[in-house]
Amino acid sequence: MIKPEKTINGTKWIETIQINAEERATLEDQYGIDEDIIEYVTDNDESTNYVYDINEDDQLFIFLAPYALDKDALRYITQPFGMLLHKGVLFTFNQSGIPEVNTALYSALDNPEVKSVDAFILETLITVVVSFIPISRAITKKRNYLDKMLNRKTKNSDLVSLSYLQQTLTFLSSAVQTNLSELDRLPKTHFGVGADQDKIDLFEDVQIEGEQVQRMFEIETQVVDRIDHTLNSLANNNLNDTMKFLTIWSLTMAVPTIISGFYGMNVKLPLAGMQYAWMLTLGISVALIVAMLIMLKFWRKM
Repeated sequence: MIKPEKTINGTKWIETIQINAEERATLEDQYGIDEDIIEYVTDNDESTNYVYDINEDDQLFIFLAPYALDKDALRYITQPFGMLLHKGVLFTFNQSGIPEVNTALYSALDNPEVKSVDAFILETLITVVVSFIPISRAITKKRNYLDKMLNRKTKNSDLVSLSYLQQTLTFLSSAVQTNLSELDRLPKTHFGVGADQDKIDLFEDVQIEGEQVQRMFEIETQVVDRIDHTLNSLANNNLNDTMKFLTIWSLTMAVPTIISGFYGMNVKLPLAGMQYAWMLTLGISVALIVAMLIMLKFWRKM
């Protein structure tokens, strides 16, 4: 969808969301955007990047934003969104329809302090970076719950939730890192050439926010990995206890089976003719079981 033109202090803004083939052709014919650029900026597999075309004087920004697969389960991946400055017109591409990107764009548009298209771009990036913070806080809340489960019986659903957290943290941590690397590079690119103090302040703001989010996800990743390690250790320990119990139980049950089987043979055996021979076999079994348990205890196998 190509939305109606808007203006940012005299600069045209063309907003696109999940454009189809016909709309791509419109961008090529009406605005003269190369097909390769459109393919590049709408590719859902692209990573963070900044490209300056010195011949066309075009600037292309690609950044990653969080994309919810299941908010309730905290399942997130990241998807790219693009901004293109072409012939004095700003084009934005939100091919995945990311709500956080739409919110960031209109938040920058409504900001009275945004007085240039460069400031609009940087304010949008700041808001997108900040959009990672609520997700990090939700992960912290879920992580605290799972941490409390360490002292209780862990359910399979808790393990699945932990797995989702690890997947989400992997995607988001990588995106935050690549975004921050590009944000650190922006002041040294054509976009940062001749920046005034206001623009320099915006560069610093977006970098500070990026570093803060990066630290938050680094801490969460470390803590969640530690919880996963602890849960695995507890599961292994519980399995060892179960196997030890079953081994001792099987050995205990083997003793009377051996004694009864021995005296169950159809041959003459010592004491087999006694009136209470069955009590004798029972006593021998009990004595052997007690002796075996004492030996296992002495050898610290229990």
